[in-house]
Amino acid sequence: QVRLVESGGGLVQPGGSLRLSCAASGSEFRMYFMGWYRQAPGKQRELVARITSGGGTTYADSVKGRFTISRDNAKNTVYLQMNGLKPEDTAVYYCNVAHYYRSTLNYWGQGTQVTVSS
Repeated sequence: QVRLVESGGGLVQPGGSLRLSCAASGSEFRMYFMGWYRQAPGKQRELVARITSGGGTTYADSVKGRFTISRDNAKNTVYLQMNGLKPEDTAVYYCNVAHYYRSTLNYWGQGTQVTVSS
């Protein structure tokens, strides 16, 4: 059974930084994207960033140049370094692992709140 454990959310002032972590267990993740989505109140869940086991990355336009996703394949852990945070980054951030080819193999973490406010 796949399990995702997230950590690192919290309250930060505009311009500040946070680092999210997500440790995955219960499978072999070489053929999985690992990534982060977010959902703000009243909005749809959206992709923030994702990374392949080979290090290929995809970012939402709104976070390019501010956020960096990385992955430790030996630890099955994905990180999201968030710099230059803005109030519009406030949301619940969800870790996601998704198989490259098998759409049914798609798993979510419980979510961690990120609040950017002065």
